[in-house]
This record gives sequence, C-alpha cells and structure tokens, in this order.
Amino acid sequence: MDSSATYLHWGFILISWPNLLVILGMIALFAVALVVPFPHHDGVDDVSGK
Repeated sequence: MDSSATYLHWGFILISWPNLLVILGMIALFAVALVVPFPHHDGVDDVSGK
C-alpha cells in the first residue's frame, strides 16, 4: 500500500492497473446483469392474497 501503483501506457491512455481491474470488473458485472434473467413466478399471480 505504500508503494506507487504501476501504470499501463497504451498510446494516449495512461491508467493504473488497480483502476483498470476495477473498471473491467464493473463492465463484467454489467454484462452479467444484462444476460441473467429476472426471477419470475410460474403460476398463479399472488396479488389477491389467497
């Protein structure tokens, strides 16, 4: 934690590896959230309270 982070130099892009990993993790989580279906009920609607 006391040492400075290493950086990725790619053209005009300069980003630290920890920040790049966080960004890639957020993109992966977003992609998973788009693919995984929402939970749903397969039967009678439970609105009536019966």
